[in-house]
Amino acid sequence: MAEWNTYYRNEDEEEDQEEEEQAGGDYKATGRDSLVFLVDASKEMFIKGEDGDPSNFDMTMQVVRSVYTSKIISSYRDLVALVFYGTKESKNPRNSFKHVYVYHDLDEPGAQRVQEVDALRGDKGAQLAAKTLGSGEASLGDALWCCANLYSDIKLRLSHKRLMIFTCRDEPHWGDSAKDRQARTKASDLKETGVVIDLMHLLKPGGFDVSAFFCDIISPPEDEEELGLQMEPCGKLEDLRKRVRAKELKKRTLARLSLSLGEGVNVAVGLYATAVSARKPPPVRLYRETNEPVRSKTRTFHTQTGSLLLPSDIKKAQVYAKKQIVMERDEVDAIKKFDDPGLVLIGFKPMEKLKLHHHIRPSVFLYPEEEEVKGSACLFTALLKRCSDRSVFALCRCIPRRNFPPRFVALVPQKEEVDEANAQISPAGFNVIYLPFADDFRTLDLPRCPYASQMQVNKMKEIISKLRFKYRSDAFENPVIQKHFRNLEALALDMVAPEEIEDLIMPKVEQIDQRLGPLVQEFKDLVYPADYNPETKPAAKRKTADAGAGASEKKPKVELTEDELRAHVLNGTLGKLTVPVLKDACKQFGVRTTVTKKQELMDVLTSRLGS
Repeated sequence: MAEWNTYYRNEDEEEDQEEEEQAGGDYKATGRDSLVFLVDASKEMFIKGEDGDPSNFDMTMQVVRSVYTSKIISSYRDLVALVFYGTKESKNPRNSFKHVYVYHDLDEPGAQRVQEVDALRGDKGAQLAAKTLGSGEASLGDALWCCANLYSDIKLRLSHKRLMIFTCRDEPHWGDSAKDRQARTKASDLKETGVVIDLMHLLKPGGFDVSAFFCDIISPPEDEEELGLQMEPCGKLEDLRKRVRAKELKKRTLARLSLSLGEGVNVAVGLYATAVSARKPPPVRLYRETNEPVRSKTRTFHTQTGSLLLPSDIKKAQVYAKKQIVMERDEVDAIKKFDDPGLVLIGFKPMEKLKLHHHIRPSVFLYPEEEEVKGSACLFTALLKRCSDRSVFALCRCIPRRNFPPRFVALVPQKEEVDEANAQISPAGFNVIYLPFADDFRTLDLPRCPYASQMQVNKMKEIISKLRFKYRSDAFENPVIQKHFRNLEALALDMVAPEEIEDLIMPKVEQIDQRLGPLVQEFKDLVYPADYNPETKPAAKRKTADAGAGASEKKPKVELTEDELRAHVLNGTLGKLTVPVLKDACKQFGVRTTVTKKQELMDVLTSRLGS
């Protein structure tokens, strides 16, 4: 029975495993992430800024709302809670703590919670908060104790626990040493249980002194690459969002490897995905009568007897030189394995040797893992600095996981960049560029085109210089995904109409015309003839008079001769030919077929040419 159970796996479980591998699944701990927002509800938080700027409380609610919606889209299984402290009213489990209001328990974010947070935004939200919560005495120790109880009541397995404190008061207890001591004790207890405490301090008149109290409350950086405590308070909504996002996202490795620099010299490193393609979630299949999710199972049957097949009944084969090579599963695994996972340094090359067309897949980021091997960060930093100073990249052989094929990779050095607020824009480390093998290069038969004159080139240079702008990929959202989720949000929140989105990838025609002026017409006059009209269809080409009678007959385009095709069949290299070439070959030998799949075309040609 065990063999059957391991074989008949659910397709949904396989899809979850594939998604986990793409996102990076080599985690030290598995489970759900959790995040608790602990928000100060004192009167100082509701004071509006200068020039009509939103209050600190309003900015906090906007950030909480954006995190809720992003969690619903990207990681709906994570747990989120919202707790206010310094309130007049009290609402918490067993009502054990005064002036602590648990607005949302630790649970998955949903449409109802988003609506409740929306109700606390703006002027009406401030009035509702004053009516529902009120402002009273503050005891951060009681608030932290209440948050600890929220975590202890969760029976699910949590992989990452984080608590964010939003306040504009650097001394929440106004010098009460007993409350300060109690808050430090509870913060220490939380940190011992694995809870990471972050401070999102907000702007206030006179400045925010972190060293007065909160330096003993917050957690130190988990890793050296993680941003530490920002000393300057947040005065703008966008700055606050950036800080919350930098702390909210848990950095996970795609793989933890050993970088071998020579005999006995190894550095522990981790691979991180800095950019992953965002996709729309797949639709969930439901039973039409009950709307319950349905699960699918895959079973394999014998084509003749109709009996179920076990994994031991199935073998794999490859066709080579008209012969079917059958292999056992152990043999397939042995063929796949080249070496143990790791990075092996081969040498160094100048940066000029790395071309743009060498990038055959998205790059990943390489950073040292000091916890695995002590001294890795020091040696890694020395290698990074030396490569950056000499403008060279390291050429390595990379095997990311077991039974993965080896790849050549280029380790391109990257220096750390920070913005005006000392927030990290890009970390220091190596970008891992996957390089092609000789078999991956294609020979292109490009059509010959007339060369442009120097006047035409100079005119196009002027046009390009006028249309230059600073491009940042994080400034452009995918309009397809945004529209999809706006419609889902409108349905879930019972909105009258979905929120309008701006398609940022649409060209701004008016602004472009204003910048270019007469340059476009001047370029047209240089390139196209005077009577050229792009909207008219080109005239059909006349056939030459001396063309034979058979010239009008359509002939299949033959890329290869019969001898060359037979050679491909004998060598088992038909798979290197494209589908159009295989179709033309079928037409050439009079093989009538309606199939479009490559393997079926190869089988038809093999049976015809091999006979």
